[in-house]
Amino acid sequence: MKAKMTVNKAFTIDKVDPRVYGSFVEHLGRCVYEGIYEPGHKTANSLGFREDVKALVKELGTPFIRYPGGNFVSGYNWEDGIGPKENRPQRLDLAWRTMETNEVGIHEFADWAKEANAEINMAVNLGTRGVEEARNIVEYCNHKSGTYWSDLRRQNGAKDPFAIKTWCLGNEMDGPWQMGAKTADEYGRIAAEAAKVMKWTDESIELVACGSSNSEMPTFASWEAKVLEHTYDHVDYLSLHVYYGNRTNDLKGYLAKSLNMDNFIKSVVSICDYIKAKKRSKKRINLSFDEWNVWYHSNAQDAKIREEEPWKWAPPILEDIYNFEDALLVGCCLITLLKNCDRVKIACLAQLVNVIAPIMTEKGGDAWRQTTFYPFAHLANSGLGTVLTPIVDVPTYSCEEFEGVPYVESVAVHNEDTNEVVIFAVNRNADEAVEFDIDLQGFDVTGINLFSELSGHDLKAVNTKSSGSVKPNDNAIAKVSGNTVNAELAPLSWNMIKVSVK
Repeated sequence: MKAKMTVNKAFTIDKVDPRVYGSFVEHLGRCVYEGIYEPGHKTANSLGFREDVKALVKELGTPFIRYPGGNFVSGYNWEDGIGPKENRPQRLDLAWRTMETNEVGIHEFADWAKEANAEINMAVNLGTRGVEEARNIVEYCNHKSGTYWSDLRRQNGAKDPFAIKTWCLGNEMDGPWQMGAKTADEYGRIAAEAAKVMKWTDESIELVACGSSNSEMPTFASWEAKVLEHTYDHVDYLSLHVYYGNRTNDLKGYLAKSLNMDNFIKSVVSICDYIKAKKRSKKRINLSFDEWNVWYHSNAQDAKIREEEPWKWAPPILEDIYNFEDALLVGCCLITLLKNCDRVKIACLAQLVNVIAPIMTEKGGDAWRQTTFYPFAHLANSGLGTVLTPIVDVPTYSCEEFEGVPYVESVAVHNEDTNEVVIFAVNRNADEAVEFDIDLQGFDVTGINLFSELSGHDLKAVNTKSSGSVKPNDNAIAKVSGNTVNAELAPLSWNMIKVSVK
C-alpha cells in the first residue's frame, strides 16, 4: 500500500500551544496517594513525593496538569488542604466512595508541580459551593499579600503567590452523577458570576467553562449554547470530555475512534462561533479538551470495589492496564488534537499516574511506563512549533460507525527552534506496510535525525513492572530524496520521523 502526505511551509494550521500536552491529577484511587505521593517509599523526598514517579513525569513531558478533579472537585472544600497536616479533616469523598485525608493540598501539589516542570490548571467547586469560595481561592493562590486569604497563604508557608493562570469553572455539571449537578441555565448563571469575581480578583487569569460531559449526553449542543449565552463575555475556553474503549474487540472500528474526536471538536467549534455571531462579538472562544483517554478495561473491577468495599483510602480503581492497540489509538487522538490546534489550545490526558494513566506504580515498589506513555512522550517533547496543513492521499476503509477512514493518520510539525519538521503517523492497516512519501514543499531537507517506530507487538500486549517490551525502536530507516522523505510504516504502527531542515 502507498500513501503520500504533502505539506508546504507557507500553509499552516497554527502554532501548538504546549498546554495541549496537558495531563490530569485527581484525588481519585491511587493517583495522588501511592501515586505521586508516598511517604516512606525508598525514593520519597522530604515532602513525601516519589522521585521515581517525578522522573517519569518529566520524561513524559507534560507541561500542564489539571487539579484536583474531576468529579472529586464538586464536593471538595479547598480549605481542607491548607495549614498544618495534623489539623486537616478526614472526609468522605462521595464522588468515588473513598476516604480523603487531605494530606496533599494546594501547597503540596504546587511544590510538586514546580519540581515536575508543570503549570497547574486549578478547578474550582461549583457543585456544592459557589461564587464566594471561587473568589477566595483565587485570592489565596494569586494575590501577593495584604489581604486575609493572601496573608493566610504566606502564614502557611508560601511567601510568593502560586500564580495559577488557568482555572476550570467546575466539572461535568450536566452529569446526574455530579454533586450539585445543574441545568444549563443554573450552571451558566453561577459560572458567569464566579468568572466575574475571579477575574476581578486577578484579571490575568484564563477561565474554562464546562461543556457537556460527552457528546452522547441528551443535552449536548443545547447545553453548550445555553452556557455560552451566559458566560461568553467572561470565559476563554469551553471544555470537552471523551473516553474510548474497544468493548466489542473491533480493531478497525476502535482505531477509527479519533474521527469521532475530530467531529466532536468541529461540532463544538461551530456552537462557539454561533454564539459569537449571535452576540456580534469580536471575541473567539477556544477549546479545552481537558479529559480524554482510553477507559474501559477496569470498569467491572471498579463497580465491584465501589459497591462492596466503599470508604477505603486510595483503593485501586480506574486502573486500566493499557495494551498495544490502545497506544495506537492514543497516537491517533494526539494527531487529531494537533490537526485542530487552531482552536484546541488545552488538552489533558486523564490521568497521570495509576488512574487510567500512562504511568503505573507499585506501593513500596517500582514505577513503570504503560504502552500509551510513548506516543504521548513523543508528541509532548517533539511536537512543538507550527502545525503544517496536511494534504494526504491514502486509501481508506469503512467500518460500522465510520466511512472513509484513512489507513494512515498523519500530521507534520515545523519546529523552528530545532530546525526540524517532525512527522507523526499511525498505520491502521493490520495486514500491510505502507510506503509513505512526505513531500516537504518549501523546505531545504538535509537529513533524518530520528525515525522511531512502535510496531510488531501483539494487539493485547501490555507492559508490567517486570517487562516493558512494548516500547519504540529508534533505529528505523527513512530515506531522503530532494525535499521528499520516504519511510515504510509497518503494519499497525506508531511512527515519529524527525527531519532536519535548514
